[in-house]
Amino acid sequence: MPGGRLTQQERQQIALGLADGLAYAEIARRLDRPTSTITREVMRNGGPTGYRSDLAHRATEHRARRKQPAPRDPKAPVQAHGRDAEAVRAYEEIFTTVLIQSGTPRMMARVMACLCLTDSGSLTASELAEHLQVSPASVSKAIAFLDGQGLVRRERDERRRERYVVDDDIWYQSMMASARATLHIVETARQGVGVLGSGTPAGARMEGIARFLEFVSESTARAAEQARAILSTKPAATSGAAPSEAPTPDAPGPGAAPPDGSA
Repeated sequence: MPGGRLTQQERQQIALGLADGLAYAEIARRLDRPTSTITREVMRNGGPTGYRSDLAHRATEHRARRKQPAPRDPKAPVQAHGRDAEAVRAYEEIFTTVLIQSGTPRMMARVMACLCLTDSGSLTASELAEHLQVSPASVSKAIAFLDGQGLVRRERDERRRERYVVDDDIWYQSMMASARATLHIVETARQGVGVLGSGTPAGARMEGIARFLEFVSESTARAAEQARAILSTKPAATSGAAPSEAPTPDAPGPGAAPPDGSA
């Protein structure tokens, strides 16, 4: 199996393979390279739809000329439990790319991915900066953005260091923050109806915007509440027991007739 950096000809073959809809594993097989090498190459250079061999080759040469980053700590969280460090790093880039494609700014996506992939779900600013090989200022800016979106929370450890945390409730809090932000647009759109006039085309358009987003906001909040309630329910202690659900106050008991007396 060939080693070293990918050649320009190999990158051209990667681009052709992507254009033909080939999977990373198939491209890797044709080039006699590890699948993780192809995955990392594509994801760091525009993703499967934006990959260009010439730009990827120039970007790699540019990175090679820069000062090499310090080697990763073999005890870093992403390499715990005997995991394949190369596979974890490749997956981190994939997850980061997906977050970027969903609208998260690049540095914020990198910090979010790094936090999500640690077993503790918690890192300090210095740990993030070391892992990502960026400045503390870049981490601080990214955390401020993620905190504002409800995606991370801050806490102090026993050494009084500030730690940034993602946990099982973070996505719920983020969805609720999104629902509140959408509802604010609804309220503003309704103000526009009053200014423009409800009987005018522009007023009707703003009312349509308000109704649509109001429905989306309420549905998002309701779905987030339901998901948290369902996913936080613990299994029953007895294997043969029915799922743990609190009965509703008006629910009839076994064998009882319905409240309206119908059969």
